[in-house]
Amino acid sequence: MAGHSKWSNIKHRKGKEDARRGQLFTKLARQITIAAREGGGDPQSNFRLRLAIDRARGSNMPNDNIERAIKRGTGELEGDRLEEVIYEGYGPAGMAVMLEALTDNRNRTASDLRHLFSKHGGNLGESGCVAWMFEKKGRLVIDKEAASVDEEALMLEAIESGAEDIEVEDNYIEIITAPGDFQAVKESLEASGYVFDDAEVTMIPTNTVEVPADKAAQAIRLLEALEDLDDIQQVYANGDFDEEAIEAGA
Repeated sequence: MAGHSKWSNIKHRKGKEDARRGQLFTKLARQITIAAREGGGDPQSNFRLRLAIDRARGSNMPNDNIERAIKRGTGELEGDRLEEVIYEGYGPAGMAVMLEALTDNRNRTASDLRHLFSKHGGNLGESGCVAWMFEKKGRLVIDKEAASVDEEALMLEAIESGAEDIEVEDNYIEIITAPGDFQAVKESLEASGYVFDDAEVTMIPTNTVEVPADKAAQAIRLLEALEDLDDIQQVYANGDFDEEAIEAGA
């Protein structure tokens, strides 16, 4: 995809490290709770919940935790009243940053974000300041190292099932879909035996901003610090880093 940011690539490379972080289960549980609250506790009829459970299981989250999160969403157990909030801002070199949060205290979350942006050379912006630079897409990732994949056959089947674009990287293949086609493409490829390392509806930048080498490490530190906040579920950015800058910042 022409405007695709390399931040998603960095996150994918670091995913197995992130899975060892204690707060990951908290974030996954919140995603499950919200999905169950919005669409009910049956994953067979609630695709968003099914995706959240799949991600939790992929990170080895215990079934008891998953069940408790579902029950908090359906009201069978008490829990914090979480809100879904979008925050936006700018990082070093004018990089656009968009954040999806689940919070029980907007003021606390905004204060934490304002501090982190300031600390790492950016600033928290007003609602709508960068959202227009991103569009919602489905994203399916296949790890080439974990499975033997016939790339040409996969590309053909993905396009036939409704995918918009496919990117082949050194270690993985990324399939992009329209949000409305995401479930159909995912289920079609799963029926053919493909296993996904990650599957989500995400935000992808429509254009990118080149982050120069002298700003790259600072920009990546900002994005990682934002990822580490418990209230933040997803971090999207349109920064384009060269390979050396990625390694230096990672």
